[in-house]
Amino acid sequence: MKTILLTIAAYCSTSIDYLIILTILFSGIKTKNQRWLIYWGDFLGTSVLIGVSLLFGLVLNFVPDEWILGLLGIIPIIFGIKILISNDDDSEVSAQFLKNKHIVINVAIITVTSCGADNLGIYIPVFSQINISEIPIMLITFFIMMSIFCYIGYLISKAPVISSILDKWQKYITSSIYIIIGAYILFESGTIIHFI
Repeated sequence: MKTILLTIAAYCSTSIDYLIILTILFSGIKTKNQRWLIYWGDFLGTSVLIGVSLLFGLVLNFVPDEWILGLLGIIPIIFGIKILISNDDDSEVSAQFLKNKHIVINVAIITVTSCGADNLGIYIPVFSQINISEIPIMLITFFIMMSIFCYIGYLISKAPVISSILDKWQKYITSSIYIIIGAYILFESGTIIHFI
C-alpha cells in the first residue's frame, strides 16, 4: 500500500500541470479515433520517461549507503521551489500538435518534452528507494494513473470552468506535492537522521 500511495503521489505531482496540456490536446480533436491516438501517444511518452527513470533508479540502488541516495530527495524539493517562483506557461504546446497528422508521435514528444525534467527528477529518486519486487506494482499503478489522468483531461476539455480553476491552482498543488515527496525521500532513507 505504501508503494502504491508513493507512486500515486509521484505521478500526480508530475502530471497536474500536464492535465492542462491534455485538456488542450483533447479540445482540438475532431474524432473518437483521435482521442485514442492521444491516449497511445501519452502512453508512449510516459513509458519512455518511466523506463529511463527506472534504469537510473536501479543503477543507483547499487550505491552502498542508503542515506546517500536520500540526497536525491533534494531534487523534488528544488523542483517544488522552482515551480513556486516561475511563471511558465505550457498552453502553447498544442500548436505543434495540431500541425501534424502523426498524433501518437506528437503527443509522445509533447509528453517527454513538457514533463521530462520534472518526471525524471521525481521518478529517479522514487525508483532508487524501492525493492525490485515492488517494480511491477509501481508500473501498474503508473499506467492506471496515466489512464485516469488522460480521461480526466478529456472530461476537463468538455468543462472549461474546471480547466480554468485547475490552471489557477495547479502551481501550488504541484509544488507542495514535490516538496512532500522530497522530504519523504530524505526522511525514509535516513539522510536527515544521518546529518542530525
